[in-house]
Amino acid sequence: MKVAGIQHDIVWEDPPATFAVLEPAIAEAADAGARLVVLTEMFSTGFSMDTEKIAEPVDGPSTRFLVEQAQRHGVWVCGSLPERPAGQTLPFNRLVLAAPDGTTHRYAKIHPFSYAREQERFAAGSEHVTVDVDGARCSLFVCYDLRFADEFWALAHDTDCYIVVANWPESRRAHWRALLVARAIENQAYVVGVNRVGEGGGLDYVGDSRIVDPLGEVLAEATGTEAVLVADVDPARVTDVRKKFPFLTDRRGS
Repeated sequence: MKVAGIQHDIVWEDPPATFAVLEPAIAEAADAGARLVVLTEMFSTGFSMDTEKIAEPVDGPSTRFLVEQAQRHGVWVCGSLPERPAGQTLPFNRLVLAAPDGTTHRYAKIHPFSYAREQERFAAGSEHVTVDVDGARCSLFVCYDLRFADEFWALAHDTDCYIVVANWPESRRAHWRALLVARAIENQAYVVGVNRVGEGGGLDYVGDSRIVDPLGEVLAEATGTEAVLVADVDPARVTDVRKKFPFLTDRRGS
């Protein structure tokens, strides 16, 4: 299965303007044969804490954009967005995955980024989500979750590919790059890490999006500019690597 990561800029707190930027990039990814197209964290607003302004209801404008793009191109499309269910005080930072038939799957970021006081503006999720995407088992995570290896370990045996969307700033880019490779190596699975570029909320972003294979080899990457990264994710490769190097079964409690 081909997966595309779209490394893109975001028009701050302006979803319609960002949708216009993303539409041709999603079309490019679909034309390249991608079956799964991955956008960034808070893909339509940037990592804003002004939840009174940016929060959307369930199936709001940003989710409808994902669904419309998925149906138009016949692919899976995902990105995170600020979503507040009815009756919920704080919204969730949810990674929404839209299928070609218009159905949706949702993962709420488990670890709000306390350094930016995200926990004061967003509720934390509590459940892992793994979705079969054209035969590849894809587990969903958002940005700061990447720092918590135990969340990834818990899913390793039932995951072929981890999807990690982010607004990870340039100042800590070394951590992002290293942790993506680390999660691939220690779990013997693909990792698709997609980060934004540009400036937002006073922070600079250079992307460093990467698609990493189960042995930690970087299959595609981009830095500093908007880009569409495409690489193959092959569940049989995951099986072969784990059979040849049975590290997972040596893990305590496996």
